[in-house]
Amino acid sequence: MATANDSVHGRIERARLELTPTQVALGLALAAIIGFTLLFFQEPLMHDSLHNFRHGAGITCH
Repeated sequence: MATANDSVHGRIERARLELTPTQVALGLALAAIIGFTLLFFQEPLMHDSLHNFRHGAGITCH
């Protein structure tokens, strides 16, 4: 639960205590897959299909 004194450092420490190595590995793998997809599939049709996803994920693509 977030508090007024919550900081990035505190959230990282809490995540280190609560997440298992498997969860961390799966999260990193998902980030790598998404990154690969957004970086290497820039053909116009793929770009158009991923355009809304990028904006939904908070990624500025233009």
